Amino acid sequence: MPFDLTVLLPNPAVRKPLLEILQAALNAVDPFVALQQAMRREGETLVVGNRRYDLNVFRRVLVLGAGKAGAPMTQAVESVLGDRISGGLVVVKTAHSGPTQRVRIVEASHPTPDAAGVAAGREILALAAGAGADDLVIALISGGGSALLVSPAEGLTLADKQGLTASLLACGATINEMNCLRKHCSGLKGGQLARAVAPATLITLVLSDVIGSPLDVIASGPTVPDSSTWADAWALVEKYDLAEKLPAAIVARLQAGLAGEIPDTPDADDPAFANSQTLVVADNFLAAQAAQRQAQALGYNTLLLTTFLDGDAASAGRMLAALAKEVRSSGNPVPAPACLILGGETTVQLGSHPGQGGRNQEVALAAALALQGCRGITVVSLATDGSDGPTDSAGAMADGDTVARGAVAGRSAMDHLRRHDAYPYLVASHDLLRTGPTQTNVNDLMFVFVEQL
Repeated sequence: MPFDLTVLLPNPAVRKPLLEILQAALNAVDPFVALQQAMRREGETLVVGNRRYDLNVFRRVLVLGAGKAGAPMTQAVESVLGDRISGGLVVVKTAHSGPTQRVRIVEASHPTPDAAGVAAGREILALAAGAGADDLVIALISGGGSALLVSPAEGLTLADKQGLTASLLACGATINEMNCLRKHCSGLKGGQLARAVAPATLITLVLSDVIGSPLDVIASGPTVPDSSTWADAWALVEKYDLAEKLPAAIVARLQAGLAGEIPDTPDADDPAFANSQTLVVADNFLAAQAAQRQAQALGYNTLLLTTFLDGDAASAGRMLAALAKEVRSSGNPVPAPACLILGGETTVQLGSHPGQGGRNQEVALAAALALQGCRGITVVSLATDGSDGPTDSAGAMADGDTVARGAVAGRSAMDHLRRHDAYPYLVASHDLLRTGPTQTNVNDLMFVFVEQL
């Protein structure tokens, strides 16, 4: 997916090669290519990773799934298995659909679940429950699946799930924490889809959008054992003081689970996983490595610092600016021209009247404030799915003139950052990145570029 080159207006000579580096990262985690590399067909044998499946022993092959990358993942599976696929359903984010031949694609809302997600969850659960011992089920899981694969647990409604999501987004919980609570309020997440599929053979192919790729966190782990418990879920309610903010039915369910009145999600000893394989086909590290190779080809001294960055977005932006200043001052950790690469996922704790933006835009705006007047430095923060918060932006670039450009347009960078309102500021300063849906999702990537003066 090409970038909207209007982002080049402030400094095209510097920014154009930087976009080439970002594009290389996205190309490396293209879901269609990743799945085709992970699976192949040899006659009537399906090879997935290091395991082989005789297709002759299966009555049907069903494809189920959820996530922002669902359409190209489905297209890749169809390209391998063709008419051997009997059918299936994959739910994707609105505007993330694509043409398929054997598997139906439906769209639903993200990050807040909607009725379309509930309908899709109901149909997926029915397909899973109808699978028999002589069926093969292929589950396609990618980031966003937690919001898209909606099946409220008994006693809960869609409105309850929407209230849970809103409270979790506002409190600044990490994705791991959010999904712990989601799993314990769902009829599909936390290994419960695998339980519905059993005794059929299950193959899960995963595009990871979670730091470290913990399988039970990605899309809330619908087909893998769950390591979290009712006690973990309630501990998060206490940590973020959510007891009075969550819908009453959610609180009642969590308390009932904590008291042992509701069974917990299936763990690794559950028989639902006896005939199951799970394979991660692409992740943040793969994208970061590709960016590093492209940066090296363009003449940058590179260092991939981490793919485990988390914490407060504004703090991360200030840290990226500090790294840039260190390169400029001492040549450490690498001399200019330098490209430092980081991956992960930061958080924003919204106030009572939040503005418009997303975590990557907030990273960039905080970095811009710390970089005022610095020459030859650019900080980039990119959501690899092309959607940073509830905006049409994928993130932003920031340099030593970002604050000055915004001021000319009558904007205060400090005020916009304080109100978590980065989007309108970055529009005014011409620093937004717009890609449209990239059809992939492997966390965020952050870059520190220091040019040679």
